[in-house]
Amino acid sequence: MRGKNKILFIFFLTNFLILHAQQEVIISLDEILSKAAENNYTIKISEEDVNAAKAEYNQTKSVFLPNINASYSGIATTNPLMAFGSKLNQGILTPGDFDPALLNDPDNTTNFATKFEIQQPIFNMDGFQMRKAAKSKLNAVELQSARTADYMKLEITKAYMQLQLAYKAVEVLESAKQAALANKKIADDNFNQGYMQKADVLLVDIYATEVENQLQNAKSNIKNASDYVLFLIGETSEIALKPTKTLEAELDLNLYTTAFSINRADIEAMEESTNAYEHMYKASKMSYVPSLNAFGSYEMYNKDIFEGNSGGYLVGAQLKWNVFEGFKRVGETQKTKAEFNKANLQLDEYKSKSELEFNKAKRDLKDAENSLHLNSLALEQSSESLRIRTNRFKEGLEKSSDLLISETQYLQKQLAYLQTVFNYNYTKAYVNFLTK
Repeated sequence: MRGKNKILFIFFLTNFLILHAQQEVIISLDEILSKAAENNYTIKISEEDVNAAKAEYNQTKSVFLPNINASYSGIATTNPLMAFGSKLNQGILTPGDFDPALLNDPDNTTNFATKFEIQQPIFNMDGFQMRKAAKSKLNAVELQSARTADYMKLEITKAYMQLQLAYKAVEVLESAKQAALANKKIADDNFNQGYMQKADVLLVDIYATEVENQLQNAKSNIKNASDYVLFLIGETSEIALKPTKTLEAELDLNLYTTAFSINRADIEAMEESTNAYEHMYKASKMSYVPSLNAFGSYEMYNKDIFEGNSGGYLVGAQLKWNVFEGFKRVGETQKTKAEFNKANLQLDEYKSKSELEFNKAKRDLKDAENSLHLNSLALEQSSESLRIRTNRFKEGLEKSSDLLISETQYLQKQLAYLQTVFNYNYTKAYVNFLTK
């Protein structure tokens, strides 16, 4: 009865594990890139940077758009001057209000004023240059945002390749596990027939355990890689993603002849940033030029709240020339000039460094291709060596230690080849990223 209960427990436990097993979702790289374009945190943050730069640029419209204000105020006063002026504005002065006694000691007087003001810029050269600087900054941020999106595509492609590598490693290790178990059975049979020592059998058991341990780690790597891909597309889930394509080398010999180009979003962003510093420097120099602004107002007054029966307007223009501010403007001009010169130097440095990085990446791609061929050859040789030793081991002509060395070497060569394929594919993707 107890045995029957045990069988039932195992049956229900197995069904429970199957029902609650981690769901596996097959997905392509294009699907992941499409999701990331909408949900990736880094891309969305860069888009908000663009929105902030647009808002700063919109602020510079104040250079040619009017500034309009409306206000409503009320006062109660016994101040002689204020009381007389309030009645004058309200248009209610009478001859009796000129009585010296009333002028010097007026009664409590109330005044409610409605006022509309407008200020219209006409000529502000420094403001025009600051607007140009804001426009260049906006262009730079937009280009940098585009470059950020390109970089995230590279990072997502890399994460997808890592997922491919993890699945391929599990496939290799499962095959190695089956081979190890087969050899373990042969070793046990040979031991039972007296053809093998216990120590040799234990070596085979240890190897099988080591392969099983590596297999479990590789399965964990699948989940880790899957979680990272989900993070990059802005999702959190218990599902395990599985790539539609397995890891394979995708050779592209045309990349070796590709030349470096400065028509790249990040380089153009640096150029726009330099332009912004140039316009800021020009704005500092233009602050010495007079500015011309028009202004006007219309006011209505009454002694009672929310009424207005007397009013008047005021219009005018102001030509303002700030002749000297100590050494403030001179220092500001020197500072913006230094920042402009620094931006030029940083641009030249970035171009030179980018070309250096591009040339190195092409050499790395060639090295990765060579490693791919060499590791492929080593894998074939290791496979043939293992085949020969396995056949001899089955016939009792090979030591278990020698067989284990060949099995270990073959497993290492398989994993090393997979890593080489990953390195080549990623380096190729990186070179493509540097050419955009």
